[in-house]
Amino acid sequence: MRPRTLAAALATAALALPATAQAHVTLQPSSVPAGGDDTLLDVRVPNERSDASTVKVDLQLPPGFASASFQPVPGWSVKVTKVKLPKPIMTDDGEITEGVSRITWTGNGKQGSIPPGGFQDFGLSVVVPGKAGDELTFKALQTYSNGDVVRWIGAKDSDNPAPTVAVTAAGDSAKPAATPAAAATSTATKSDGSNGLAVAALIVGALGLIAGIAGLTATRRKTARA
Repeated sequence: MRPRTLAAALATAALALPATAQAHVTLQPSSVPAGGDDTLLDVRVPNERSDASTVKVDLQLPPGFASASFQPVPGWSVKVTKVKLPKPIMTDDGEITEGVSRITWTGNGKQGSIPPGGFQDFGLSVVVPGKAGDELTFKALQTYSNGDVVRWIGAKDSDNPAPTVAVTAAGDSAKPAATPAAAATSTATKSDGSNGLAVAALIVGALGLIAGIAGLTATRRKTARA
């Protein structure tokens, strides 16, 4: 193989690596504030196979999820599995003794499948348990139309990492800092405003001086005539 051809092939392979590495089930966003009610999460499922479609997604939730509601997706049926909580959770609406442990999406027909090269978001509304600094690990099973099952249950650096969500402090989203361009515009606006006021003051002062000179001249003329 010629050097140029080899270099081109290596570059193409290098560009393909990130796409392959990211072709796994994830949760979006990857971080949420602690104690947030009705937090929205998307279970993002890409299809990494070229010869089969994804027809089933099984998500196992970590302990502590008192409730979870799902967004209907055309072509997909949903099964929510509940489990008895080791310790009841007190809410304004009363005591909760059961929690959600698993959510399973099963495709029905052509519309209920994720084709090669495609992806599907499955929306959830949940109350996130835990405190700031915790990392919640979800395990997912992805079933293909040819019967293959990929188990996304491993560590972050594994070939099949489990989806995770980091719990941050409530109200941790700070206002974005001003960009250099915005800061420069703001400074220029203030500078232009200050310069405008200074010019106006000079004009008013000059008019006052002219009026004073005119008045003094008129007074002298009257005195000379007298």
